[in-house]
Amino acid sequence: MVAARRPNAGFTLTEAMLTVAIVGILATIGARLLLQVNRYYIMTKTRVELQREARAIMYVISRNLHQAQSVTIVLDREDSTQPFYSRVTFTKVQGSSLSFRQVGKELHQVGGGTNDQILTKNLRYLAFTFPRSDDMTIVSVSLTLEQDIYEGQTKALHMASEKVRVMN
Repeated sequence: MVAARRPNAGFTLTEAMLTVAIVGILATIGARLLLQVNRYYIMTKTRVELQREARAIMYVISRNLHQAQSVTIVLDREDSTQPFYSRVTFTKVQGSSLSFRQVGKELHQVGGGTNDQILTKNLRYLAFTFPRSDDMTIVSVSLTLEQDIYEGQTKALHMASEKVRVMN
């Protein structure tokens, strides 16, 4: 048997328009979906980076504050452009002086064998306080990091205040 041939083989106008409409709808939805997936990836990646950075900073500050002499701890700010209590200065048991301070969006560590070391360039807020006025051996450290993500938006991460007991 031989198949019968249509004289005008091809697609009808209705079939072509329906195909174009379906492809257009899929492209519109697909583009938005890909944009949302990309934004979610960037947000998640930024959050993980900020968490890692905040944990490392809190570890360095806590480790050094543990070794401080409690009578030498001074909480202040570098100058009037900085937030209150954005600098802590103390002397460690070994005799070396150490300071952590906020300078703009940077967190600096000064002293302790290093000149001036930048711990982060993503600092939004830093505060050192004594949570109890009758006990100067506990220092509360509060830290917020912020990083630009996309389209002028930022992702901020507040590291919950951590109370550090000074051992000396």
